[in-house]
Amino acid sequence: MWIPTEHEKYGVVIASFRGTVPYGLSLEIGDTVQILEKCDGWYRGFALKNPNIKGIFPSSYIHLKNACVKNKGQFEMVIPTEDSVITEMTSTLRDWGTMWKQLYVRNEGDLFHRLWHIMNEILDLRRQVLVGHLTHDRMKDVKRHITARLDWGNEQLGLDLVPRKEYAMVDPEDISITELYRLMEHRHRKKDTPVQASSHHLFVQMKSLMCSNLGEELEVIFSLFDSKENRPISERFFLRLNRNGLPKSPEKPERHCSLFVDLGSSELRKDIYITVHIIRIGRMGAGEKKNACSVQYRRPFGCAVLSIADLLTGETKDDLILKVYMCNTESEWYQIHENIIKKLNARYNLTGSNAGLAVSLQLLHGDIEQIRREYSSVFTHGVSITRKLGFSNIIMPGEMRNDLYITIERGEFEKGGKSVARNVEVTMYIIDTNGQNLKDFISFGSGEPPANEFHSFVLYHNNSPRWSELLKLPIPVDKFRGSHIRFEFRHCSTKEKGEKKLFGFSFVPLMQEDGRTLPDGTHELIVHKCEENTNLQDSSRYLRLPFSKASLLGTNNQAIKATKESFWITSFLCSTKLTQNGDMLDLLKWRTHPDKITGCLSKIKEIDGSEIVKFLQDTLDTLFGILDENSQKYGSKVFDSLVHIINLLQDSKFHHFKPVMDTYIESHFAGALAYRDLIKVLKWYVDRITEAERQEHIQEVLKAQEYIFKYIVQSRRLFSLATGGQNEEEFRCCIQELLMSVRFFLSQESKGSGALSQSQAVFLSSFPAVYSELLKLFDVREVANLVHDTLGSLPTIMHVDDSLQAVKLQCIGKTVESQLYTNPDSRYILLPVVLHHLHMHLQEQKDLIMCARILSNIFCLIKKNSSEKSVLEEIDVIVTSLLDILLRTILEITSRPQPSGSAMRLQFQDVTGEFVACLLSLLRQMTDRHYQQLLDGFGTKEELRDFLLQIFTVFRILIRPEMFPKDWTVMRLVANNVIITTVLYLSDALRKNFLNENFDYKIWDSYFYLAVIFINQLCLQLEMFTPSKKKKVLEKYGDMRVTMGCEIFSMWQNLGEHKLHFIPALIGPFLEVTLIPQPDLRNVMIPIFHDMMDWEQRRSGNFKQVEAKLIDKLDSLMSEGKGDETYRELFNSIIPLFGPYPSLLKKIERETWRESGVSLIATVTRLMERLLDYRDCMKMGEVDGKKIGCTVSLLNFYKTELNKEEMYIRYIHKLYDLHLKAQNFTEAAYTLLLYDELLEWSDRPLREFLTYPMQTEWQRKEYLHLTIIQNFDRGKCWENGIILCRKIAEQYESYYDYRNLSKMRMMEASLYDKIMDQQRLEPEFFRVGFYGKKFPFFLRNKEFVCRGHDYERLEAFQQRMLNEFPHAIAMQHANQPDETIFQAEAQYLQIYAVTPIPESQEVLQREGIPDNIKSFYKVNHIWRFRYDRPFHKGTKDKENEFKSLWVERTSLILVQSLPGISRWFEVEKREVVEMSPLENAIEVLENKNQQLKTLISQCQTRQMQNINPLTMCLNGVIDAAVNGGVSRYQEAFFVKEYILNHPEDGEKITRLRELMLEQAQILEFGLAVHEKFVPQDMRPLHKKLVDQFFVMKSSLGIQEFSACIQASPVHFPNGSPRVCRNSAPASMSPDGARVIPRRSPLSYPAVNRYSSSSLSSQASAEVSNITGQSESSDEVFNMQRMLFNHIGDGPLPRSDPNLSAPDKAVNPTPSSWSLDSGKEAKNMLDSGKLLSPPVPPRPTQTASPARHGTPLSPSPAGRSPMKGSMQSFTPSPVEYHSSGLISNSPVLSGSYSSGISSLSRCSTSETSGFENPVNEQTVGMLTYSVPEEPVRKESKTPPPYSVYERTLRRPTPLPHSLSIPVTSEPPALPPKPLLARSTNLENGSRRTEQVPRPRPLPRKVSQL
Repeated sequence: MWIPTEHEKYGVVIASFRGTVPYGLSLEIGDTVQILEKCDGWYRGFALKNPNIKGIFPSSYIHLKNACVKNKGQFEMVIPTEDSVITEMTSTLRDWGTMWKQLYVRNEGDLFHRLWHIMNEILDLRRQVLVGHLTHDRMKDVKRHITARLDWGNEQLGLDLVPRKEYAMVDPEDISITELYRLMEHRHRKKDTPVQASSHHLFVQMKSLMCSNLGEELEVIFSLFDSKENRPISERFFLRLNRNGLPKSPEKPERHCSLFVDLGSSELRKDIYITVHIIRIGRMGAGEKKNACSVQYRRPFGCAVLSIADLLTGETKDDLILKVYMCNTESEWYQIHENIIKKLNARYNLTGSNAGLAVSLQLLHGDIEQIRREYSSVFTHGVSITRKLGFSNIIMPGEMRNDLYITIERGEFEKGGKSVARNVEVTMYIIDTNGQNLKDFISFGSGEPPANEFHSFVLYHNNSPRWSELLKLPIPVDKFRGSHIRFEFRHCSTKEKGEKKLFGFSFVPLMQEDGRTLPDGTHELIVHKCEENTNLQDSSRYLRLPFSKASLLGTNNQAIKATKESFWITSFLCSTKLTQNGDMLDLLKWRTHPDKITGCLSKIKEIDGSEIVKFLQDTLDTLFGILDENSQKYGSKVFDSLVHIINLLQDSKFHHFKPVMDTYIESHFAGALAYRDLIKVLKWYVDRITEAERQEHIQEVLKAQEYIFKYIVQSRRLFSLATGGQNEEEFRCCIQELLMSVRFFLSQESKGSGALSQSQAVFLSSFPAVYSELLKLFDVREVANLVHDTLGSLPTIMHVDDSLQAVKLQCIGKTVESQLYTNPDSRYILLPVVLHHLHMHLQEQKDLIMCARILSNIFCLIKKNSSEKSVLEEIDVIVTSLLDILLRTILEITSRPQPSGSAMRLQFQDVTGEFVACLLSLLRQMTDRHYQQLLDGFGTKEELRDFLLQIFTVFRILIRPEMFPKDWTVMRLVANNVIITTVLYLSDALRKNFLNENFDYKIWDSYFYLAVIFINQLCLQLEMFTPSKKKKVLEKYGDMRVTMGCEIFSMWQNLGEHKLHFIPALIGPFLEVTLIPQPDLRNVMIPIFHDMMDWEQRRSGNFKQVEAKLIDKLDSLMSEGKGDETYRELFNSIIPLFGPYPSLLKKIERETWRESGVSLIATVTRLMERLLDYRDCMKMGEVDGKKIGCTVSLLNFYKTELNKEEMYIRYIHKLYDLHLKAQNFTEAAYTLLLYDELLEWSDRPLREFLTYPMQTEWQRKEYLHLTIIQNFDRGKCWENGIILCRKIAEQYESYYDYRNLSKMRMMEASLYDKIMDQQRLEPEFFRVGFYGKKFPFFLRNKEFVCRGHDYERLEAFQQRMLNEFPHAIAMQHANQPDETIFQAEAQYLQIYAVTPIPESQEVLQREGIPDNIKSFYKVNHIWRFRYDRPFHKGTKDKENEFKSLWVERTSLILVQSLPGISRWFEVEKREVVEMSPLENAIEVLENKNQQLKTLISQCQTRQMQNINPLTMCLNGVIDAAVNGGVSRYQEAFFVKEYILNHPEDGEKITRLRELMLEQAQILEFGLAVHEKFVPQDMRPLHKKLVDQFFVMKSSLGIQEFSACIQASPVHFPNGSPRVCRNSAPASMSPDGARVIPRRSPLSYPAVNRYSSSSLSSQASAEVSNITGQSESSDEVFNMQRMLFNHIGDGPLPRSDPNLSAPDKAVNPTPSSWSLDSGKEAKNMLDSGKLLSPPVPPRPTQTASPARHGTPLSPSPAGRSPMKGSMQSFTPSPVEYHSSGLISNSPVLSGSYSSGISSLSRCSTSETSGFENPVNEQTVGMLTYSVPEEPVRKESKTPPPYSVYERTLRRPTPLPHSLSIPVTSEPPALPPKPLLARSTNLENGSRRTEQVPRPRPLPRKVSQL
C-alpha cells in the first residue's frame, strides 16, 4: 500500500534507473527527486528537472537528504536543508554542464578547458565542505574560494550575478531592495575594479655571482636606497657566497631569500634603487700569492644597482643579470652606488673579472597577511624579512621594538710613525654593565643570525677611511641601561705574518645619566690611543674617560683635546620603550618637580607624536593626576593637553592607537571627578565660539569632542558607582546646558568670515560619535530628543557655505547609521528632522551621492513586509515627505547628459541606481492604505495627473536595459515585481478619474506605452532562460508578462469609444507584444486587434490606417531585430495571430467587413513571409544572391502590392548597398535608377532622408544621375551611361551651365572611347529552378535566369549555387519536375546554361559595325532566352540518325530584362516548339558557314596572330565531310522518298542544297587564304586538306569551279577585302565575341555535340538529358591528335578558370557574308562568267603560329561526363559550341566539324534566322589590294591564352579595299548583293558607294 512519506522527501539518484517496470520513472545518475509516497522498497515521485512526469523507482537507488517542506499537501515545495553554498554549487554546476558542452561544439577551446579546471576545483572544494571536518576559519576560506570561482564562471558564461552575504546566496525577499542593491554593487565593483594595494613588498632571491676568477668567499649586501634623499630606507639583507659564487647554505632558503616589507605606494618610484654591495673575504690584494698571508680580510669587491621602477613593468623578473662595477679608487667605495646612479663614469668601471650578479626579483602587492596567504609556498620554505629603517608608516599598538641602528661612518687616523698610511679595521663589541660582552646582538642584516662582534672591511693604505656600514643592535630594554659599545682599531699588516695590531679604541654609552638614550644623529668619538697589548677587558678603567668630542667642550683635558684622531658613527633608535626626549621624561616625572608642571604641560605640543603614543597610558595618567592635584590651577592646561593627544590619534600614522585609548578609558581611567572640569571647560569654549576671532584652537577642541565625551561619561559612571548616583540631576542639567550652548552656536549664521561656519562644520562632523556615549547614561528617547533639537537648530537656508551643507548632510548620514537610529522609538523621533534636511537637499539637487546613501540606510532598516505599526507610520511619513521629490530627482538625473570620465560615469550610475533602489524599497513597503492615502491626498485632478505621468515616466526609465548591468537579473526581477504591483494599484485611479468626460489621452497613452515596454523586456522573456532559472522565476514571481497583458486588456475594454484615440497608434506596440511566444499572453491580446479593426471600420468605413501601421511596425521589428531571438520563431508566433488561433480570422469572418479584413490578413501574412526570408538572409555574413533576391522581392512587394513609397525607397538603397558590396556595379546602377525615376527635374525642396541632405529635387536627381553613370562605368555598361550623360547635359544646357555641360560632354566622349578601346566580357546566362518547400518563399518552386559573373562557367556557377544552398540536391536532368518534387520537404536545384535572344536585331544585322559595339546589344536588355533538347521521333535509323533527330526548343520570357536590378529574374512564361530534322540541318549548316566566314575574315585582316583556329575549323569540316558528313544530309533529305513524303519541305530542301554549295565555296576560298598564311611546318597538313577537299567536292557532286571562279567576286563586308571605316572590323573584335560555356565533364552534350565523322555511331547512341553521355568515333580522335601534332600546343583543361572569355569565344554576329545560292552559282558556272581571283601575297610579317592564345580542345581523356570526380550536375541543354575560335565539346573538341554532323547551330545560334536573303543579282568583279605594312604588334608579347593578346590590341585601320591578284587557284565567293557597290571594270579601278549608317540609338532610360 502506498503511504505518503513524512521525512523521506528529497534525494539524489546514485545509480541510473531505466524505468522498465510499469509506471516506472526513468532516472539518470545525479538527478534530484522529490518523493511523494513509499511502498515496500519503492518510492513514487518525480525528478525535479521534469516535475510533470511522476512514476515509481527503487528506494535503493536514492540517497536521501535532509529537506524542509513548505505548503504541505498537493502543492508542497521541498527545500534541501544543506549549506546554501552547497545548494548553489550543485545547481550552478548543473547549469554549467550543459553550457560547457556547447563551448566544445562552438570550438571555444580555451574557455572550455579553463571551465573544466574550475569545475574540478569546485568539486574538490565541495567534497571538503561536505566532509565537515574543517575548522571555522578554514571553512570560511573554502567558501570564499568556492564563491570566487562560481562568480568567475558565471561571468565567463554570461550568467547572472548572484547577491551574497557571507558567502551565502541572499533571497531578495528577505532583505530590503537598497541592501540588495548594495550587495549587487559590491560584487559588481569587486569584479570590475580591483582595489589598489597600498602596501607593497619586494621579494629578492640571490641565485649566483658569475665571475671568471673568483676563488674567494664573498658577502653580498642588499638594501634599498633613496637617491632623492641620499639615504638608505631599509635594513640590509646579508648573505654569504662560497668560492664558486653560489649561496653558502642552499638548503636554508631564508639565508638567500628575503622579503623587503612595508613599502608604501610613494616608494615605488624611479629614484628608489636596489643596491648590492659585494665584499670579498681574503687577501689584502686580489692578485697576491696564496702563501703571502694567511689572515683573511674583508675587502671591497663590487657594487650593482637597479631602479625599482624597472620592476613595475612586469610582475616577475626571473634571473636578472646585474652588472657589477668597481670604483677606480677605494676611497670612493662608500659612495660607489651613488656614483653608479648618477652615472659618474669616471669614478667607476666594470670589475676586472667582468662579474654579473644573477638575482630573481618580484614585486608583491597587498598587506603582509594577504601575501602570506597567496604566496604560502614562499613562507613555507623560509624567507627572511627585511624591514624598513625605523617605524613603518603606521605604528601598531603592542608592537615591541628596541632596535638601535649604528652606522660606522668614517675615521681620521695618524700615520703612527710609518711612512705609508695604515690599513685600518674596526672591530665592534657590545659591553654590558658588568663589563661582559653581550652575545648575539650585532646583526649584519636579515638572512644572517646576529653575531658577537663585527669586523669592518679594510681599505688599503688609507688614514681617512669611510665605511658607511649599517648595523642593527636589537638589544633588550633591560640590558640597555649601563651598556656601551666599544670600537677597536687595528692596523692590518700585509707582511707574511699578517698581524692585526691594536692602536686605539673608542666607546659610546647607550644611555645618558638622566635616563635618556643616546640621541639620534652623528657622533664624533674620541679615539683613545693604546698599546698593541693593552687589555681592554676591564671597562671600568676607560669608562671614566670622555667618549665624544662634544663632551669635551666644557672640560679642560688638553691632552685629549689635542688629539687629531676621530671616529664618527651615526645612531638611530627605533624603540617602543625608550625615549630620547627630555621633556617627555620631565612630564612623566612631574611629581619630582612640581614647579615644572606648567612648563611641561606647555611643551607637550612640541614633543614628537611617536614619543607620546609610546607612553600613551603613562601620559594620560600623568594628565589626570595633575587635574586631580589642582583642577583650578591646571584644569584648562590639562584639557588642552588632552585635546592635543586626542587629535594626535586622528593622524593616520597613529590612528591605530585609538583602541589603546579606548581600552585606557574602559579599564585604567580613574578620574571620577574629572567630568565636572571637562564639561565646564568645554562649555566655556563653546560659549566663546560666536565671539572669538581666531577659531583654530576652538576647532581643535570640537574635533576632539568624541573622546572628551567618552571621558565625561566614564568619569560620571565612576562617580555614580562610588557615590551611588549622587548629583544625577545636576549632571543632566550640565549636559542640557552644554547642548543649549551648542544649539545656540549652531543656529548662528556666518556673517562675512567663514570661521564660524568652519567651526560649525567641525562640530557636526564629530557630533554623531557622541550619541553612543550619551546612551550609556540617558534613555533612548531622551538622547533622540536631544539630537533632534540639536540637528533641528541648524539654519535651513541653502545659500550658506556649500562645505557646511555637505558636512551637515554627512552628520545626518552618520546619525542614520548610528546605533541611536536603529531603535524604532528613537527613529520615529529623528525621522522628521532627517527627512526635512534630505528634502531640502534633493530639492536643490545638491550632494546627491550623500542623499542616496542616507536614503539607502533609512530603507535598509525597514525590512520587507514588516507590518509593525511603527514601520507603517514611518512609511507614512516618508511617502508624504519624499515620494514626490524622489521621482523628480530620478527624472532629473536620468535626463542629464552623462559625464564623460569613466570614474565620474560610474559615480553617476551609482547614484541613479541607489535612488532607484530607494524608490523601489518605498513602493514595496507601501500597503493598500498607503496608496489610498497617497491618491486621496491630491487636491485636484491636475495634481493626480502630473503624479501619474511622473511615476509612469520613471517606471519606463527603470525598465531601460542600461539601468542596471546586464547580469543583474535578480535586481531587474525585483524591480519589475514592484512596478507591476504599483501599476495595478494606480490603474484603478486611472479608471476612476480619467475616463468618460474626464478622459485624458496623454496619461492613458503613457500607461499603455509603459505596459508594452514592460512586457517586451529582455529579462522577462522566460523562453530564453535555462529550465532551472525559468522554474525559479515562475515559482517566485509567476509570468509577469501575462499579468500585465491581462491588465492591458482590462484597461482597453474600459476605454469604450475613446479607443479611437489609440487607433492606429497602439497597433505597433500591441503587435510587438503579440509577437512574444507566450500562448496566454497572445490569447489575451488577439481580441484587441479585432476590436481595433472593428472601431476603425465604424469610424472610416475601412481600416487602411490599421493596415499601414501594421505593415510599418512589422518592417521596423524585422530591421531592428526585435521579438524572439530567431526570426523563424517570430514568424511562427505571428501566423497564429492571423491563422489557426481561436482566432482573429474566425472573428473577422463573422463581421460585415469580412472581405477587407481577410484581405488585410492575407497581405500581412505575405509580407511576413517576405520579411522572414529577408531576416533569415540578412543573418548571413557575406553578400550572396539570396540576400539580393529577397531584398528585390520585398522591394517589389512594397511597390506593387502595398504602394508604400518610403519603404520602397529604403529597400532600393538597401539593395544598392548589397550590390556595391558584391561589386555588381551594373545592377547597382539599375537599382538606383528606380529612385531616380521617381524624381523630377524640379526645384521642389526635399527633406533630409537616409544619407541625403536637405536639398532640391533637381540637386538630388543630378547627384543620382552622376552616381548611376559612375556605376554604369564601373560595370562597363557604357552605352547606358551615355544616355544618362545626354539627359543631364540637356539640363545643364537649358540652365546655361556650360562648365558642367563641358564636363558632361567630356565624360560622354570618354565613355565612347571605352566602348571602342576596352575589353568587355560577354557573360553567360543560366537557368536555375528552385524546387521544394524548404526554399525561401521568394524562390520556392520558381525558375529564374541568372546573369553569370565574369569568367564564370557552368561548373563554377553550379558550385556557387550549391555553396549558397548547402542543403540543396542537384537534379541530374533538364526535364520539368513533377508535383512530388514541388511539394517535397527538401531543396532541389536544376541548373543549365541558356542562350540569350537579343531584343534588337537592327544593330546586330547592320554591316560594318565593330564587334565592340555589337557585343553590348547581344547581352543587354535581354527578355528572352532559349535552350534546346534533342530527341528522336519515330523509328530511329541506325544507318543515318539525322533522319529522325528532332530538337525541342524552349524559350523563356522573363518578368524583367537582364541585366536589371538583380542578377537574376523570374521566368514569367515559357514557350516550347519542335524543330524538324531538316530545319535542324539547315540551322547547323548556316552556323558553321558563318563560323568559317568569320575565321577567314579574321585571318585575312591579320587579327589572328595564330592561324591554328582556321586550320582546325577547316580540318574539322573537310575531314568530316570526306568521311560522310554532308552526304548524310543528302542521304536523309535529298532522296526521292523524303521529297514525296514531305512536299511542304521543298523550299527547305532547296535551301539546304544551297548551303552545302555555299559551304564548298567558302572552304575553297578559306583554303586559298590558309595557303597564304600557313607556316612551313603545317604545309603537309594544308596539302592533305586540299586533297580531302577535292574528295569532298566529288562526294557532293561538284566537279570544278575553275571555269567560273574568276568571275565570282567575293565580298567581305567586315573583313577582307573591304574594311569599314572604324578602327577594327566587328568580326575581328574579340570583344564582340560570343562567350559560350565550355564543356565540362559534367556538361550535357545538348546540341551540336556530334562529329560528322561519326554520324552513324552517334545516331546509334540515344541523345538523352539524363545520361548526358555521347560517343565519338576514333576518327575524330585521330584527327585531333594529328592536328595537335601539327600545331604544337597541348590541349587545355576543360574547365580552366584562368581562361579569358574571348579565348573561348567567336563572333556570333549575323552573317554579313553575301553568298549566292547554289542555283545561281550553277548558272554562273554554266555561263562561264565567274573568274578566279588571284592568290593574295603573303604578308611581310606573320605571327608565330605556335603561340596563338586560342585554347585548344581538351584531350581525349575523360570524355565521358560520368568520369568526373564531382557529382554529375545537370548539363545544359544549351551547351553549345564556343562560337569562336574553337569548340570545346568533348566529342567535337579539336575538330571544327562542318556542323552538318552536329546540332551545332548554337555555336552562333543567336544569329541564325537573321541571315540576309540572297539577292539574285550578280555584281561585277572587284579588285582587291593587300596592304604592304605589317600588322602592328604590341611591344610586349603576352603569354599564350592571354586575355590581353586578343582584347587590348586595337587593330591597325585598314584601307577600304584590298586587292587580290587574279590567279586561277583558289575559288572566289560571290558578293553579298544587299550592299550597293558600283564597279567600274573598264578602268580597273573600284569605286564604292557607301550606304550611310545611322548611329544606333540606345534604349531610353526608362527601359534601362
